[in-house]
Amino acid sequence: MTITRRRTLAATALALTASLTLSACGSDSGSNAGADKGAADGGTHVVRTANGDVEVPNDPKRVVVLDTAELDSAVTLGVKPVGSTRSDVASGFLKYLPKEKVEGIENVGNIMAPNLERIAALKPDLILGSNVRDKDRYDELSKIAPTVFTETTGAPWKENFLLHADALGKKEEAEKVVEAYREKTAEVTEALGGPEAAKDLTVSVVRFVEGADTRIYGRENYIGTILADIGVGRPAIADKATDGFSLDVSPEKVDQGDADVVFYTSYGDPAESGEDKAVGGALWKGMEAVRNGRAFRVDDETWIQGIGYTAADTILDELKGFLTEGSEGSRS
Repeated sequence: MTITRRRTLAATALALTASLTLSACGSDSGSNAGADKGAADGGTHVVRTANGDVEVPNDPKRVVVLDTAELDSAVTLGVKPVGSTRSDVASGFLKYLPKEKVEGIENVGNIMAPNLERIAALKPDLILGSNVRDKDRYDELSKIAPTVFTETTGAPWKENFLLHADALGKKEEAEKVVEAYREKTAEVTEALGGPEAAKDLTVSVVRFVEGADTRIYGRENYIGTILADIGVGRPAIADKATDGFSLDVSPEKVDQGDADVVFYTSYGDPAESGEDKAVGGALWKGMEAVRNGRAFRVDDETWIQGIGYTAADTILDELKGFLTEGSEGSRS
């Protein structure tokens, strides 16, 4: 949606007065870069962010996103950013996102290493990101365009999505997305036999990571919240996760991730992450889930990296298939 030029001097004066009022209340002038143009052309609104109030255009047209969660939010809400970082520049954008939704988006560097010159060259009117990724670059980014940061990513993805929607001027669309998700999680729960049956089924998530220990996921992360929303149980090991996020174990302890059902994936090459060696070993083959044919390999980009409602929609479809009769997932 383009920002239209205000047609009367009175409206312009009103917008400028609102802008000055907000500045007097302590808004960071850097975080309002580009807001004056928004006020003159199509109006602005204030978004409460992790770094204070930020004045943004009502209808931002040139959005830059700095992480996969922000990209998922934009795509979910029908906004194609002009620029985005990537989790892996070599592999492009996350493959679960529809090609037509990301085609033409400019690469502005790796996550946690955005190229500020590329971002500035795109002349954005809004930048979306988080303190956990780019706090030390916030001031510089704010001089380029109004910058809306959440505090972190992962577990609070639903709250972050609403903030993204507010900044993008898509609050009504966001409400529909949230309701559709609620309905779908309820459908998956019912497919499992209802809340009590779902609770009795323990589900574990294991991620093999190239260059690091294997992660057994706890509850305080993106996939953990989705599992909570469909009401499945988690194995006791999930409650031993550091800060609720994950328990990192050596390959010799991978069987600690056992449960009624195990979902596993790799970040990086399976041969280098330890996945190939682990799933071919005696510990893995001795796990209850594996013996029962209920260990399923899933896509890392969707299940772990996506962190948004578009990814969640695919995950819920796969969960329903994996956890009920007729699953066609990849088994161990």
